[in-house]
Amino acid sequence: MSTPVIGVLALQGDVREHLVALAEADAQARPVRRAEELAEVDGLVIPGGESTTMSKLAVAFGVLEPLRERVRAGLPTYGTCAGMIMLANKILDGREDQETVGGIDMIVRRNAFGRQNESFEAAVDFTGVDGGPVEGVFIRAPWVESVGGDVEVLATHEDHMVAVRQGQVLATSFHPELTGDHRVHRLFVDMVRGA
Repeated sequence: MSTPVIGVLALQGDVREHLVALAEADAQARPVRRAEELAEVDGLVIPGGESTTMSKLAVAFGVLEPLRERVRAGLPTYGTCAGMIMLANKILDGREDQETVGGIDMIVRRNAFGRQNESFEAAVDFTGVDGGPVEGVFIRAPWVESVGGDVEVLATHEDHMVAVRQGQVLATSFHPELTGDHRVHRLFVDMVRGA
């Protein structure tokens, strides 16, 4: 597969930035809002935004169950910030009615690094990405509290897990799509090509 088709879940959040980053990483990027559109992609990005709103919209648009099925069936999926929360098997500090897609055996704490006014940028050493640290933009960011044995920790910040991978599912608590550095997106595009 020379140019994979990668969707960005376009219900809420920073969709446009991911579409640009994926195109720069040599993928054909398109927004995904419905189950029919999900069926046409080789991989999917779940963007940052507000995880509670995103889960409610996924239910309302009828895409949550098809998304769960595709992730379970091996669809390469990458979640940033709220997308990381959506890919967690369990959430701390979430709403009781909040749904997740699952896909990574991890427990994620919402807003772990603080509120909006405590957002920050930091250089993050990222296993599997060449060329030195990536710039992480942390906006009301989660962190990973714990992982199962099949989860690979790719990056930490201040002793907190901020990038993980389990099989074909990748998640970061920060936003690489906001920096102009597309190396993490290239890593994901390579995962899609290899799937």
